[in-house]
Amino acid sequence: MQTRFTLRQLEYCTCVAQTGSIAAASRLLNVSSPSISTALSQLEDELGTALFIRQRAQGLALTEAGRTLAAQANKILAEATELTRLAGTVSDAVQGPLRLGCLVTFAQIVVPDLRRSFETAYPSVAISQTELTQPDIFAGLRRAEIDLGLSYAIDVPKDLDFHPIKTLPPFVMLAPDHALADRKSLTIEDLAPHEMVLLDLPLSSDYFRAFFDAATVTPRIAERTKDMAVARSLAANGFGYSIVNFRPIGTLAPDGKPLVFIPLMSDLPPIEVGILSAKGTMKRRACATFLEHCIREMGS
Repeated sequence: MQTRFTLRQLEYCTCVAQTGSIAAASRLLNVSSPSISTALSQLEDELGTALFIRQRAQGLALTEAGRTLAAQANKILAEATELTRLAGTVSDAVQGPLRLGCLVTFAQIVVPDLRRSFETAYPSVAISQTELTQPDIFAGLRRAEIDLGLSYAIDVPKDLDFHPIKTLPPFVMLAPDHALADRKSLTIEDLAPHEMVLLDLPLSSDYFRAFFDAATVTPRIAERTKDMAVARSLAANGFGYSIVNFRPIGTLAPDGKPLVFIPLMSDLPPIEVGILSAKGTMKRRACATFLEHCIREMGS
């Protein structure tokens, strides 16, 4: 049902009902008399009934319909005041739920530990997590399906906010018996003759290709996968090197085979990881506190 009145109109109506005149209500509300008169006329038109009897010498008197509406309007305004109070309480309190979207490439590395440590510190918050691609994080924030997104600063739209946590340099991930595994650092030119395992996710793949574009080198892509765990196993089994930013805590692929991580030297700036949010989301205390927690836990 479409609302046929505004809270402001109800406020003017109840004030006039209490004071008995538009002039008195004007002084009490610090609103011009014509504004109140217009609002009352609009309210009567919308409801299709007269709310006041205009008495030239005695001001305004409520009609029977006016008395009924004024009594109900007082209840509605009280509920609206309580709703505003509750909204302020929720906004200022560190309490949940908090829906977190995380980029699939590193969700398994950081999110479980972040959740556990945050919920231990703030037991009134219940975090739910969803693993998403970068475009899906953007869409989830815009549709309010998630509250925050943990991801990279890659092509962030202007209608979303990015809150940086940490800068991550790139690494080359490869098997210990790879021809380049004994190097202290590598360049794109070093990688050019060798086969590559590309983590082929939206926007992420463009980021990895940018290293080669900057060096005017064409990568030899031998394998493509959308799963970081698969990329690690392919690299560990000698199917090629891969480029990563988030290093796992261990150096083993999911199938138990070892991996080597070597810094990649490039003129491109390191990528930032941080929290994505819709405009205004950080006004909620739980979201701002989670960002602070991420900075403490991940920023070092």
